[in-house]
Amino acid sequence: MEKIKILILNLVFYVMFFVFSITSIPLMALLGLLSSLVFSKRVVLRRWRKAISWYGKIVIYFLPFPFVQVKYDDLSNRKEKGPFIIICNHRAASDPFLMACLPYEECIQIVNIWPFKIPLIGWGAKMAGYLSVKEMPFENFLQKTTKLIEEKVNIISFPEGTRSNGKEMKQFYSSIFRVAIKNKCSIVPLCISGNEKIPAKGTGILQPGIIKLRRLPALRWEDYKDCSPFILKNRVRDIIKKELEQMDCGI
Repeated sequence: MEKIKILILNLVFYVMFFVFSITSIPLMALLGLLSSLVFSKRVVLRRWRKAISWYGKIVIYFLPFPFVQVKYDDLSNRKEKGPFIIICNHRAASDPFLMACLPYEECIQIVNIWPFKIPLIGWGAKMAGYLSVKEMPFENFLQKTTKLIEEKVNIISFPEGTRSNGKEMKQFYSSIFRVAIKNKCSIVPLCISGNEKIPAKGTGILQPGIIKLRRLPALRWEDYKDCSPFILKNRVRDIIKKELEQMDCGI
């Protein structure tokens, strides 16, 4: 019975994902092109990023349902003001799509090089201004992220660099924390649990399950202003690691 569920999940999901992507992304691009004739580049970017968020919502909430369900839990103080640098653990290739759960008007992601190589999706990410820290000197990266923060754009980062092998977290890279310190930006820890096999590392096969995301209270500049990038990255990593241990136990 379990094998039948897996077969149905993957067959239905990938067929629908392919059809949805090759129809929706070109349509989004056409609407973006028409919008650029009327609106400023800044307005078009904002709308493009919002469209990507809606695309992600359909991919994670609708296409794999009911075999895969996504639950988002917000433990933040609603009075917190952005823009935020959102720090996530990285367990699966599905993590970037899960960012559509976040209730923010405008976000970009710091990604590895490989997502840009995915047909249509990679092009859409580039058009939205997604960044790869590995493809540019840090000074250029700092300049681009600073500009985004000034424009009130939230930045999502997976500082492990590549996905972990299961539930064990890798060490964090420092670049995004140097950006946070430079801009005195609030940092939001975001924990992702349950998608270690959605899909498992080394395979594209999806397993049924429940994915949980938990948004923790932000660390404000006043909370970490005396930290070096090294201390700050380990502090945030420890916060996420501790919360994940509870989430993995069903707490």
